[in-house]
Amino acid sequence: MARSASSTATKEARPQAHASPAPQDDKHDFFWTYTEEPHRTRRLAIIKAHPEASHPPVAVHVLSKPLTNCVQVLKLCGPEPLTKYVVAGVVGLQVVLAYLLQSTPFWSWKFWAVAYVFGATANQNLFLAIHEISHNLAFKSALANRFIAIFANLPIGIPYSASFRPYHLTHHKSLGVDGLDTDLPTALEAFVLDSIFGKAFFCTFQIFFYAIRPMAVYRVPLTWIHFLNIVVQISFDLVLLHFTSPNALLYLLLSSFLAGSLHPLAGHFIAEHYVYETVTPTQRNPDNKVPVPETFSYYGPLNFLTYNVGLHNEHHDFPAIPWTRLHAVYDIAKEFYEDLPRHESWVYAIWRFIWDENVGISCRVKRKNGGRLVGGAVKWKQSEVEA
Repeated sequence: MARSASSTATKEARPQAHASPAPQDDKHDFFWTYTEEPHRTRRLAIIKAHPEASHPPVAVHVLSKPLTNCVQVLKLCGPEPLTKYVVAGVVGLQVVLAYLLQSTPFWSWKFWAVAYVFGATANQNLFLAIHEISHNLAFKSALANRFIAIFANLPIGIPYSASFRPYHLTHHKSLGVDGLDTDLPTALEAFVLDSIFGKAFFCTFQIFFYAIRPMAVYRVPLTWIHFLNIVVQISFDLVLLHFTSPNALLYLLLSSFLAGSLHPLAGHFIAEHYVYETVTPTQRNPDNKVPVPETFSYYGPLNFLTYNVGLHNEHHDFPAIPWTRLHAVYDIAKEFYEDLPRHESWVYAIWRFIWDENVGISCRVKRKNGGRLVGGAVKWKQSEVEA
């Protein structure tokens, strides 16, 4: 049994899947498993165990096929009206700050301090707003969700909301599946970045890894939504440059970079799926199968700024339940969640990822088969994905 290495993962994992790790002489390999991802299994178990959730009923808007025949805990499913107001407020805040900093020198402590404290926090919030909206949880209309995602994208500076959706939904449908789940680091990343310096580099520039890696794995076909995303974003950037100065746009771009760098909120990228359990060399023997947790939750105060993305087990179990009701999922099915390993601090998750020799780029659970591609892939990559 994988045991907790520190207070970061405070409790022993309840067996969910049997991972057959790589031979001990290949420390760069991942944890390979031959069972299905744990979230569908737990979702069905929770629905069966709690047919009558003691929570006020809300409009049901089922977005995931495994949930379509269920009507109990799924009363929590459906759009959250508050999301669009939060998005509007944060977009407005970033536009105001960009305007106010238009005459501030880029290489000044004030510019970088505002970008780190306020800008990065705001843009990380918008990253996760787009994450929430990708599940159609802002409006009932799918098209309205695509439009507000493009709006939330504006202060990020670079168009990505349209592409994020199919990659992220594939991450849910194909958790850990090699060649489909682009949240997984590649073998090249695991080999090159297997050092304190390499992991520090990864954490500092991880926003670029998450941006470039999907295209290296497979490409989704471009649709009119992608082109609209590009046109709207470029138009916004040009208007901002026309009425302010280059520094205003640089502020937004710097905010996006810092949001995915050594920032407290960026800890969620690493904390969500990297295995923070100590596995001994003996346990790395493929003949000795070890239950390895694949998803870690965080229940601390930073969830207030990040659409409760820390409740990541709950989110993967019920992706059609919005951020405002994820705590209700935990309360309803507490017996399923309270014994799972968790993170107590995203900052410490980053610190330990860099300095702990037992945690690294290869500490992810992978599958060779299973899953489903959402949105399709272009022909020149489709054959590789299917292979």
